[in-house]
Amino acid sequence: MAEQLAPMPEDWQRALAVVAHPDDLEYGCAAAVAHWTDGGREVAYVLATRGEAGIDSLEPAISGPLREAEQRASAEVVGVSSVEFLDHRDGVIEYGPALRRDIAAAIRRHRPELVITLNHRDTWGGTYRNTPDHVAVGRAALDAAADAGNRWIFPELGAEGLVPWDGVRWVAVFGSDRPTHAVDAEPGLERGIRSLLAHRTYVEALTEEDPEQYCRNLLTDGVGQAADRFGGRPAVTFELFPC
Repeated sequence: MAEQLAPMPEDWQRALAVVAHPDDLEYGCAAAVAHWTDGGREVAYVLATRGEAGIDSLEPAISGPLREAEQRASAEVVGVSSVEFLDHRDGVIEYGPALRRDIAAAIRRHRPELVITLNHRDTWGGTYRNTPDHVAVGRAALDAAADAGNRWIFPELGAEGLVPWDGVRWVAVFGSDRPTHAVDAEPGLERGIRSLLAHRTYVEALTEEDPEQYCRNLLTDGVGQAADRFGGRPAVTFELFPC
Protein backbone atom coordinates (compact mmCIF):
# COMPACT_ATOMS: atom_id res chain seq x y z
CA MET A 1 0.00 0.00 0.00
CA ALA A 2 1.29 3.46 -0.89
CA GLU A 3 2.46 5.63 1.99
CA GLN A 4 -0.41 7.92 2.93
CA LEU A 5 -0.19 11.71 2.77
CA ALA A 6 -1.02 13.71 5.88
CA PRO A 7 -3.74 16.37 5.70
CA MET A 8 -2.39 19.89 5.34
CA PRO A 9 -2.48 21.92 8.57
CA GLU A 10 -5.66 23.94 8.99
CA ASP A 11 -4.74 25.98 12.10
CA TRP A 12 -3.77 29.16 10.29
CA GLN A 13 -5.51 32.30 9.05
CA ARG A 14 -3.29 33.93 6.38
CA ALA A 15 -1.36 32.46 3.44
CA LEU A 16 0.80 34.01 0.74
CA ALA A 17 1.33 32.21 -2.58
CA VAL A 18 4.53 33.22 -4.39
CA VAL A 19 5.10 32.00 -7.95
CA ALA A 20 6.80 33.07 -11.16
CA HIS A 21 3.97 33.48 -13.69
CA PRO A 22 0.25 33.93 -14.21
CA ASP A 23 -1.31 30.43 -14.42
CA ASP A 24 1.33 28.74 -12.20
CA LEU A 25 -1.12 28.42 -9.30
CA GLU A 26 -4.00 27.35 -11.49
CA TYR A 27 -2.49 24.01 -12.49
CA GLY A 28 -4.09 22.36 -9.45
CA CYS A 29 -3.20 24.50 -6.45
CA ALA A 30 -6.18 26.83 -6.96
CA ALA A 31 -8.55 24.01 -5.96
CA ALA A 32 -6.89 24.00 -2.54
CA VAL A 33 -7.06 27.79 -2.38
CA ALA A 34 -10.82 27.64 -3.00
CA HIS A 35 -11.16 25.22 -0.08
CA TRP A 36 -9.17 27.52 2.19
CA THR A 37 -11.01 30.72 1.32
CA ASP A 38 -14.33 28.90 1.75
CA GLY A 39 -13.21 28.27 5.33
CA GLY A 40 -12.67 31.97 5.96
CA ARG A 41 -8.91 32.03 5.48
CA GLU A 42 -7.12 34.83 3.65
CA VAL A 43 -4.91 33.97 0.69
CA ALA A 44 -2.92 36.54 -1.31
CA TYR A 45 -0.96 36.04 -4.52
CA VAL A 46 2.45 37.47 -5.42
CA LEU A 47 3.82 36.85 -8.92
CA ALA A 48 7.39 37.60 -9.90
CA THR A 49 6.43 38.45 -13.51
CA ARG A 50 3.40 39.24 -15.63
CA GLY A 51 4.13 36.27 -17.90
CA GLU A 52 4.79 38.61 -20.80
CA ALA A 53 7.05 36.14 -22.65
CA GLY A 54 4.62 33.24 -22.41
CA ILE A 55 2.63 33.55 -25.65
CA ASP A 56 4.69 33.32 -28.82
CA SER A 57 2.10 35.05 -30.99
CA LEU A 58 1.82 38.13 -28.74
CA GLU A 59 4.47 40.74 -28.13
CA PRO A 60 5.34 41.20 -24.44
CA ALA A 61 3.89 44.72 -24.36
CA ILE A 62 0.50 43.26 -25.29
CA SER A 63 0.78 39.92 -23.53
CA GLY A 64 1.83 41.27 -20.12
CA PRO A 65 -1.24 43.44 -19.40
CA LEU A 66 -3.53 40.78 -20.85
CA ARG A 67 -2.10 38.04 -18.67
CA GLU A 68 -2.22 40.28 -15.62
CA ALA A 69 -5.94 40.88 -16.19
CA GLU A 70 -6.55 37.16 -16.67
CA GLN A 71 -4.66 36.38 -13.45
CA ARG A 72 -6.76 38.83 -11.45
CA ALA A 73 -9.95 37.32 -12.86
CA SER A 74 -8.65 33.83 -12.16
CA ALA A 75 -7.82 34.66 -8.55
CA GLU A 76 -11.27 36.11 -7.99
CA VAL A 77 -12.86 32.77 -8.95
CA VAL A 78 -11.24 31.12 -5.90
CA GLY A 79 -11.80 33.96 -3.45
CA VAL A 80 -8.48 35.82 -3.76
CA SER A 81 -8.65 39.60 -4.06
CA SER A 82 -5.01 40.56 -3.44
CA VAL A 83 -2.76 39.95 -6.46
CA GLU A 84 0.64 41.67 -6.69
CA PHE A 85 3.35 41.62 -9.36
CA LEU A 86 7.04 42.12 -8.60
CA ASP A 87 7.98 43.15 -12.16
CA HIS A 88 10.87 40.78 -12.71
CA ARG A 89 11.41 39.93 -16.37
CA ASP A 90 9.65 36.80 -17.60
CA GLY A 91 11.97 34.01 -18.69
CA VAL A 92 15.13 35.38 -17.10
CA ILE A 93 14.30 35.63 -13.40
CA GLU A 94 17.54 35.46 -11.45
CA TYR A 95 17.83 33.76 -8.09
CA GLY A 96 19.71 36.07 -5.75
CA PRO A 97 19.44 38.83 -3.16
CA ALA A 98 17.18 41.08 -5.27
CA LEU A 99 14.54 38.38 -5.68
CA ARG A 100 14.84 37.27 -2.05
CA ARG A 101 14.45 40.88 -0.95
CA ASP A 102 11.30 41.42 -3.00
CA ILE A 103 9.70 38.24 -1.66
CA ALA A 104 10.77 38.98 1.92
CA ALA A 105 9.16 42.42 1.57
CA ALA A 106 5.93 40.80 0.40
CA ILE A 107 6.00 38.41 3.36
CA ARG A 108 6.47 41.33 5.74
CA ARG A 109 3.55 43.17 4.11
CA HIS A 110 1.14 40.24 4.24
CA ARG A 111 2.37 38.54 7.43
CA PRO A 112 1.34 34.99 6.47
CA GLU A 113 1.59 31.87 8.57
CA LEU A 114 1.77 29.72 5.43
CA VAL A 115 3.86 30.48 2.33
CA ILE A 116 3.02 28.52 -0.82
CA THR A 117 5.33 28.22 -3.81
CA LEU A 118 5.97 26.01 -6.84
CA ASN A 119 8.47 23.18 -7.39
CA HIS A 120 11.98 24.55 -6.83
CA ARG A 121 13.83 21.52 -8.19
CA ASP A 122 15.41 21.16 -11.63
CA THR A 123 12.91 18.61 -12.93
CA TRP A 124 9.29 17.49 -12.62
CA GLY A 125 9.56 14.04 -11.10
CA GLY A 126 13.01 13.45 -12.55
CA THR A 127 11.54 13.27 -16.05
CA TYR A 128 10.69 16.71 -17.43
CA ARG A 129 12.88 19.78 -17.18
CA ASN A 130 11.58 22.51 -14.90
CA THR A 131 11.97 26.13 -16.03
CA PRO A 132 14.66 28.37 -14.53
CA ASP A 133 11.96 30.86 -13.46
CA HIS A 134 10.13 28.25 -11.36
CA VAL A 135 13.38 27.07 -9.80
CA ALA A 136 14.54 30.59 -8.96
CA VAL A 137 11.26 31.72 -7.40
CA GLY A 138 10.75 28.48 -5.48
CA ARG A 139 14.24 28.63 -3.99
CA ALA A 140 13.93 32.31 -3.20
CA ALA A 141 10.55 31.83 -1.50
CA LEU A 142 12.01 29.13 0.76
CA ASP A 143 14.85 31.47 1.71
CA ALA A 144 12.71 34.59 2.04
CA ALA A 145 10.44 32.90 4.58
CA ALA A 146 13.42 33.09 6.95
CA ASP A 147 14.80 36.38 5.60
CA ALA A 148 11.53 38.14 6.44
CA GLY A 149 12.04 37.58 10.17
CA ASN A 150 15.66 38.75 10.36
CA ARG A 151 16.04 42.50 10.82
CA TRP A 152 19.69 42.38 9.74
CA ILE A 153 18.97 40.81 6.35
CA PHE A 154 17.70 43.57 4.04
CA PRO A 155 17.69 46.20 6.83
CA GLU A 156 16.44 48.76 4.31
CA LEU A 157 13.03 47.10 4.51
CA GLY A 158 12.73 48.28 8.10
CA ALA A 159 13.48 51.82 6.98
CA GLU A 160 10.58 51.46 4.54
CA GLY A 161 8.25 50.60 7.41
CA LEU A 162 8.23 46.84 6.82
CA VAL A 163 8.95 45.39 10.24
CA PRO A 164 10.32 41.85 10.50
CA TRP A 165 7.80 39.00 10.40
CA ASP A 166 8.90 35.69 11.90
CA GLY A 167 5.42 34.19 11.91
CA VAL A 168 5.82 31.92 8.87
CA ARG A 169 5.22 28.42 10.22
CA TRP A 170 5.44 26.43 7.00
CA VAL A 171 6.42 26.68 3.35
CA ALA A 172 4.28 24.41 1.16
CA VAL A 173 5.73 23.45 -2.23
CA PHE A 174 3.12 22.60 -4.86
CA GLY A 175 4.13 20.34 -7.75
CA SER A 176 6.83 18.56 -5.77
CA ASP A 177 7.65 14.94 -6.58
CA ARG A 178 8.23 14.40 -2.84
CA PRO A 179 4.82 15.32 -1.39
CA THR A 180 4.17 14.88 2.31
CA HIS A 181 0.73 16.49 2.73
CA ALA A 182 -2.48 16.99 0.76
CA VAL A 183 -5.78 18.85 0.58
CA ASP A 184 -9.02 17.23 -0.56
CA ALA A 185 -9.48 18.64 -4.08
CA GLU A 186 -13.13 17.76 -4.54
CA PRO A 187 -14.76 20.78 -2.82
CA GLY A 188 -12.75 23.30 -4.85
CA LEU A 189 -12.20 21.39 -8.09
CA GLU A 190 -14.90 23.05 -10.20
CA ARG A 191 -13.66 26.51 -9.23
CA GLY A 192 -10.11 25.35 -9.83
CA ILE A 193 -11.10 24.41 -13.37
CA ARG A 194 -12.77 27.78 -13.90
CA SER A 195 -9.75 29.58 -12.49
CA LEU A 196 -7.48 27.89 -15.06
CA LEU A 197 -10.00 28.58 -17.81
CA ALA A 198 -9.84 32.28 -16.90
CA HIS A 199 -6.36 32.23 -18.51
CA ARG A 200 -8.15 31.68 -21.78
CA THR A 201 -5.73 33.47 -24.07
CA TYR A 202 -2.84 31.46 -22.69
CA VAL A 203 -4.73 28.16 -22.76
CA GLU A 204 -5.83 28.70 -26.36
CA ALA A 205 -2.19 29.28 -27.31
CA LEU A 206 -1.21 25.99 -25.66
CA THR A 207 -3.70 23.58 -27.18
CA GLU A 208 -6.04 23.00 -30.09
CA GLU A 209 -8.46 21.20 -27.76
CA ASP A 210 -11.62 22.85 -26.53
CA PRO A 211 -10.26 25.08 -23.70
CA GLU A 212 -12.82 23.98 -21.12
CA GLN A 213 -12.28 20.30 -21.86
CA TYR A 214 -8.50 20.78 -21.73
CA CYS A 215 -8.71 22.41 -18.30
CA ARG A 216 -11.15 19.85 -16.95
CA ASN A 217 -9.18 16.83 -18.17
CA LEU A 218 -5.83 18.20 -17.02
CA LEU A 219 -6.92 19.07 -13.50
CA THR A 220 -9.15 16.05 -12.95
CA ASP A 221 -6.36 13.72 -14.02
CA GLY A 222 -3.82 15.62 -11.92
CA VAL A 223 -5.69 15.50 -8.62
CA GLY A 224 -6.70 11.90 -9.26
CA GLN A 225 -3.08 10.73 -9.33
CA ALA A 226 -2.71 11.15 -5.56
CA ALA A 227 -6.01 9.53 -4.59
CA ASP A 228 -4.42 6.22 -3.62
CA ARG A 229 -2.29 8.10 -1.08
CA PHE A 230 -5.14 10.16 0.39
CA GLY A 231 -7.88 7.74 1.29
CA GLY A 232 -9.18 7.44 -2.26
CA ARG A 233 -9.96 11.15 -2.50
CA PRO A 234 -8.65 13.41 -5.29
CA ALA A 235 -5.97 15.59 -3.77
CA VAL A 236 -3.78 18.64 -4.23
CA THR A 237 -0.38 17.63 -2.89
CA PHE A 238 2.36 19.64 -1.21
CA GLU A 239 5.81 19.08 0.20
CA LEU A 240 5.60 20.83 3.56
CA PHE A 241 8.67 22.46 5.13
CA PRO A 242 8.25 23.55 8.78
CA CYS A 243 9.94 26.86 9.56
